[in-house]
Amino acid sequence: MPTDEQIERVRELVRSVPEGAVTTYGDLAEAAHLPSPRISAWIMKHDSSDLPWHRVVRADGTPAPHIAAKQLELLRHEGVPVRDGRVDMKSARATLTP
Repeated sequence: MPTDEQIERVRELVRSVPEGAVTTYGDLAEAAHLPSPRISAWIMKHDSSDLPWHRVVRADGTPAPHIAAKQLELLRHEGVPVRDGRVDMKSARATLTP
């Protein structure tokens, strides 16, 4: 289970992703100095309802299956390039500052 400090750092990083861009669970883990992307995924699953959660995708640009339709809809609305159910990571990936 992540610490409160780790949770707040991931939350801060997610808030920093600009509209029209995305980040990955791995990028979050690296920037927050977490040992695994699974920890950032756990944080997003349990503590992200007030965040722009839709801007966090898998490294291959795909959303989590259980939220895919809604997430892709929100991303398209922000102008994120989506092709065949996958975000174009080369053009939409944000750089996070640790």
